[in-house]
Amino acid sequence: MTLDIKICGLKTEEAVAAALEGGASHIGFIFFEKSPRHVSVAEAARLRGAARGRALAVAVTVDADDASLDTIVAAMQPDVLQLHGRETPDRVAELRTRYGLPVMKAISIRDAEDLAAIAPYRGVTDRFLLDAKPPAGAELPGGNGIAFDWAILASLDADVDYMLSGGINAGNIGAALQMVKPSGVDVSSGVERAPGEKDPEKIRAFFRAVRALDSRGAA
Repeated sequence: MTLDIKICGLKTEEAVAAALEGGASHIGFIFFEKSPRHVSVAEAARLRGAARGRALAVAVTVDADDASLDTIVAAMQPDVLQLHGRETPDRVAELRTRYGLPVMKAISIRDAEDLAAIAPYRGVTDRFLLDAKPPAGAELPGGNGIAFDWAILASLDADVDYMLSGGINAGNIGAALQMVKPSGVDVSSGVERAPGEKDPEKIRAFFRAVRALDSRGAA
């Protein structure tokens, strides 16, 4: 499988196992109390152990301060930091230096004009995560189960390394990959039975869908 796949918002051993057995390249743990996918640092540290040598563990935070990040990094020992808030390019650079970890910066997209937000982070972040801009009034910056118009990304420079996120599931992954060619995809609500409750069978179904595409050379 040439496509990186990140299953995000994991909270249980069963979900972690399904992601790893499916062949996830990344597993994500969310540290944001407003999210139904929020997990304690101690629990994330325990769950990420199964991924060692199999997948990269990603710590997802939203405008976290240094003290919170120090705790997360020391206890969980993530392989990647994902910044899903309003972190500036200077903040991204600061955190890369502080922890010596690769950083993935989330950018919210609704219209083609939103792609302009990518430019200031180029050469600063290691990778982008392009997610759907949340609806008005939403408390969550991501994980809202909505997609943006992927055709917008056709104008993106080919050397922009990004994961595609937002409303992706087993039913639409084929359409997504026909339209755009991301280096990876990020899936969360698309493999849940309810907000914050991962469904191991939906995780397995997602990987079956990707393998079917891969066998046809579409992924």
